[in-house]
Amino acid sequence: MNSPEPTARRLRIAVLNRHFGYRFGGAERYAAAVVEELAPRHEIHVFAQEIEHDFPGVTYHHISRPLAKPRWINQFWFAWHTWRLTRKGFDVVHSHENTWHGDMQTVHVRPFKIGLFHGRKGFRRALRWLSLFTSPRLLAYWWLEAARFSPRPHRHIVATSGQVMTETLHAYPDTAPCMHVIAPGVNLPQTQADPAKARQQLSLPVDVPLALFVGNDYAKKGLGTLIQALPAVSTLHLAVVGNGQHIATFQRQAEQLQVADRIHFIGSLSDVTPAYCAADFLVHPTTEDTYAMVVLEAMAHGLPVIVSNMPYCGISAELGHNDQALILNDPHDAQALAKEITRLLTTPQLQNQLRLAGQIFASQRSWLAVAKQHESIFRKIVCNPSED
Repeated sequence: MNSPEPTARRLRIAVLNRHFGYRFGGAERYAAAVVEELAPRHEIHVFAQEIEHDFPGVTYHHISRPLAKPRWINQFWFAWHTWRLTRKGFDVVHSHENTWHGDMQTVHVRPFKIGLFHGRKGFRRALRWLSLFTSPRLLAYWWLEAARFSPRPHRHIVATSGQVMTETLHAYPDTAPCMHVIAPGVNLPQTQADPAKARQQLSLPVDVPLALFVGNDYAKKGLGTLIQALPAVSTLHLAVVGNGQHIATFQRQAEQLQVADRIHFIGSLSDVTPAYCAADFLVHPTTEDTYAMVVLEAMAHGLPVIVSNMPYCGISAELGHNDQALILNDPHDAQALAKEITRLLTTPQLQNQLRLAGQIFASQRSWLAVAKQHESIFRKIVCNPSED
């Protein structure tokens, strides 16, 4: 019988993520949250090109970025540089990026291979093959992803949703023996914030119904459809949180629909908590989300949610319509979205039921539990080290 001491020893873990911090997106929030849970028990080293994170016990290593564009060259640079720095001295190398190295690979989005050929047949598929072999950019992503998923002894691959796992197995069936699903977690707020103070902090109107939209890619996350729905809900205001790069485009749309005075663009927030506290509910009509951590976070803060159905949004596979959420079958249907918003606004009983069910759902998915699942895989890697 093995001694329990090796399973309890402190591990030296390298975490690879080009952008590290809560502001950048769901994948980055996932990586940061797991690191924070593991840091008290292990020696964590983060390797990133952009770092907006500071946690006790975590060591940060800044990776240079000689060329921000083209991105595929920078991806190669990051992969090569981190490979050189982490080849020795670490028990586990955990990569959230397309790299050929790493004992554990966490996959947050659909594989590039699937995206390249999805829904294309015959001549259109042949054109995709032609574009692949004539594009250094596409070839680079293709090769990096293939190397990432290549079978190696004791390599483990984590998909952050069942949808990601299914698509990864479709693209790379040889990964089945080493595949795991570890969905994102969330931590319930320790205190109940004052919505009025949160609105004042964010310069939002106090005495109006307020919906919240959170996403960096406004188009993919469905902001256009949400703005189209606003004329049919005349009293509703909307707070928009996320990368402000494309604000002007959606402001023009809002002006054309004469709803610009009811839309409040807040921009990126390193901590979205005040926005969750300020809002009455979350609307997430996404057209492409492998999971949607913002939905889980909103539930943890006691917000009812309106969210796209599968296959547009991975978390919807775990939710029941009218139970934990209101689920849209078509995230492009502004009329259906307006109908669900109106139903939520005019039915206090439905709001309370969704709020309670959402909090129960979120309470069963803590970041500590997610980190322990990672830790279990790390222990397997340490017991069976690979030559990477």
